[in-house]
Amino acid sequence: MTDVPSLRGAEVGRRIGVGLMYGLWKPRVLGSWRVPAAGPVILAVNHAHNIDGPMVMGVSPRPTHFLIKKEAFVGPLDPFLTGIGQVKVDRHSTDRTAIARALGVLERGGVLGIFPEGTRGEGDFASIRAGLAYFAVRGGAPIVPVAVLGSSDRPGRLIKALPPLRSRVDVVFGDPFDAVEGVRSSDTGGGGRRAGGSGRRTRKALDEATARIQKQLTAHLENARRLTGR
Repeated sequence: MTDVPSLRGAEVGRRIGVGLMYGLWKPRVLGSWRVPAAGPVILAVNHAHNIDGPMVMGVSPRPTHFLIKKEAFVGPLDPFLTGIGQVKVDRHSTDRTAIARALGVLERGGVLGIFPEGTRGEGDFASIRAGLAYFAVRGGAPIVPVAVLGSSDRPGRLIKALPPLRSRVDVVFGDPFDAVEGVRSSDTGGGGRRAGGSGRRTRKALDEATARIQKQLTAHLENARRLTGR
């Protein structure tokens, strides 16, 4: 039986994130009320800078379990990240342990954080991997798009690898949507779980879901840029 990441640990991680993110920068959070208050949900976050994940953890209204590349779990970071409920994943193989843990988070009605682009890049959702569609369909979870803007605008003076201290970083949450068109957010099963969890998982269905997801995420990012003026 695969252990499900600790919800209590994720809440501790959220509190640490609140202290660090608001202490070092000036987050401006828009639309966090759009995150469903209960039940499984996936936060799909663009990824342009290493602080994007911790930033979302700190400003999200609910504790979040992120899928994080195994290369980040080095030295003391390994037990720390595991302790705060994050999920180690091998991006270069079918990591069945990570998949089981991530699905366990959704089955428990938790929040799973995913960088759909798979790795840090331009943060423009130009390349979406199929993993997000798989988790959304298999876990019966709505997707909330999240745009982090300003984290990669310019390097800091003291620490080049970080944004300038006390600079503004915008985090914009979008409306929840379903990976598969025609599945309504109100279609829930027992215990708050959504009926969509048994949806089709054929390659064609996942490809169609991935295309739909990319369209939705790109539209949200464009709207977030207009909204914030970035």
